[in-house]
Amino acid sequence: MQKLETKIFKVTADDVDIINGAAKIIKDGGLIAFPTETVYGLGVDGFNESAYQKIYEVKGRPSNKPLSLLVNSREMIERVAIVTPLAEKLIEKYMPGALTLILPRRNKFMNSSTVGVRMPDNAITLKLIELSNCPIAAPSANISNQPPPTTAQEVLKNFNGKIPLILDGGVCKFGISSTIIDLTAEEPKILRQGAISEEKILEVLK
Repeated sequence: MQKLETKIFKVTADDVDIINGAAKIIKDGGLIAFPTETVYGLGVDGFNESAYQKIYEVKGRPSNKPLSLLVNSREMIERVAIVTPLAEKLIEKYMPGALTLILPRRNKFMNSSTVGVRMPDNAITLKLIELSNCPIAAPSANISNQPPPTTAQEVLKNFNGKIPLILDGGVCKFGISSTIIDLTAEEPKILRQGAISEEKILEVLK
């Protein structure tokens, strides 16, 4: 892999020029890191299959492990997924928020008929998605099987020279990954315990 100069910028959601530069990297098929309210993520264009390979490569992540999409609106969820009645309840209660929903995929992509979607509760990330004009495929910005990072400095330690840009939004609010719930089977199933408890989710679904 070609060694890159990794730039790191402290940003707020008002730093539109810097975030727009990050969005351009994504639109051009590149890979960047950015904050969410849970942990830092590595992001690429969610519709660019070749860009996905960059994530698998730098993370050392198995290529058969799917990537969830970050969105910034209900309309963008509808572009990629079929919203079920149970999903409707959770979207209303927890989006934006630290919950990833596994839903039927609207159009098959990378041999998958399902997709994970999350609307992060972080103004920087939402602005990045808006300026990229696409959902962002974004696992946590860690080497596979290592703890997910909660600061830009941890991301730099993991990926210095491997990615061109890190947006530094400070320490993540939760410091724990999103909860993942699969809504594609007959019964909802929690796949990963995270920032929102199973009890709170089941309370909404009842």
